[in-house]
Amino acid sequence: MTIFRNGRRRAASALALTTVLALTVTACGDDGSGAAGDKGNEGSGKGEITFWDNNGGVRTDVWKEIIKDFENANPDIKVTYVGIASTEVQSKYDTAIQGGGLPDVGGVGAAMLAGIAAQNALEPLDARIESSALKGKLNAGMVESVKSAGGQGKLFTVPTSASNGVLYYRTDLFRAAGLEEPTTWSKFYAAADKLTAKDKNRFGYTIRGGAGSIAQALDAMYGQSGITSFWNGDRTTVNDPKNVAALEKYVGLFKKNTPAADVNNDFTKMVAQWDSGEIGMLNHNLGSYKDHVKALGTEKFRGIPNPTTDDGTRVQVSNPVDGLGLFSSSKNKAAAWKFIEFAASHQSNSKWNESAGAIPANTEAAQDAWIQKAEPTKLAAEVLFSGKAAIVQLPYYLPDWNTISKADNEPAFQKVLLGKSTAKEFLDGLAEQLNTAQAEWKSQNK
Repeated sequence: MTIFRNGRRRAASALALTTVLALTVTACGDDGSGAAGDKGNEGSGKGEITFWDNNGGVRTDVWKEIIKDFENANPDIKVTYVGIASTEVQSKYDTAIQGGGLPDVGGVGAAMLAGIAAQNALEPLDARIESSALKGKLNAGMVESVKSAGGQGKLFTVPTSASNGVLYYRTDLFRAAGLEEPTTWSKFYAAADKLTAKDKNRFGYTIRGGAGSIAQALDAMYGQSGITSFWNGDRTTVNDPKNVAALEKYVGLFKKNTPAADVNNDFTKMVAQWDSGEIGMLNHNLGSYKDHVKALGTEKFRGIPNPTTDDGTRVQVSNPVDGLGLFSSSKNKAAAWKFIEFAASHQSNSKWNESAGAIPANTEAAQDAWIQKAEPTKLAAEVLFSGKAAIVQLPYYLPDWNTISKADNEPAFQKVLLGKSTAKEFLDGLAEQLNTAQAEWKSQNK
């Protein structure tokens, strides 16, 4: 098995792709601010800055609204928007870090934060926040999560939102079948069976087998096993026998209670399939809530926190906090910081999170009335901050976490779904990579 060492293979891959992807980024309208290691400067606080949206297409409209508001308030600053699909943003950043063309400001989720920060591409923001209107206005838990994810104890992004895993279920189908709300894993599996009628193209569940599958599988594993820590000493718990058994049960749903096409499901396909078909349940995060309302209204579905064990124990994995980073190579950091402050302010942060159905990082925005009306967001926020749920903190601080949990193991998970590998083989391989990455990280941070 190939083991990642300090991101070298990822960096080499990025270098190989530099020419092609740099051209792609330029074609998107980015005039770039440089490569990692460039010191940049504060600039005049006026002129043009470039912003990369790390969920382009999905969140383009709301970002363009915020940018318009910002430019109206700051007529001497022009923001060039570049929307990048979430599935491509890691490679775009890696390529620009090596070859130039980084933006001034970019959306950076916690899952990829350590790898970017380790290459000196991001400006630490602690001092800027201390002298900013944002001081004391950012959720303390999200701030600590971002600091931990960066791996250096510094704040490399201003947190903007958090999202929880949600179990969406069709209330109309549950009522017709006489089923209880799937609040426990036992009820979840019973409902998946009862709602499946393959001859009528009806399925109890849709599983994520494509991009993004690992995080969802981990959430299902730890939620069932009840294991509350990702590490036991210096060894990961992902291949603990209880987690192996939980994953075996979860992947057993594939083709039995799910469509066979689910093996290639990314979130877009999965959400579209659930919204348009007769599938009973879907695991996703708060980000798809508005899509479900648009497709189904509010009477045919409900979004609740992921199931508990039969004794009521709730364990879930941490979801990466999203944030805005100021790139060190920016030639106009003063203007870029003004944009970050504006985007993370009460009004803008509330507007963005209402559009996404996510939990705002701005504490004033988190009190706004819309949250009480968006039931899944309200319930998720209650779970996240109630102290009653055990949160398994994923090791976002490992520079290679994003690569290990995506490119390296998503194809391996598909083999498990297809019966070409076992759950134990998959988790043992994942554990080997994680244990090695953890040991290397610790040796570098003594």
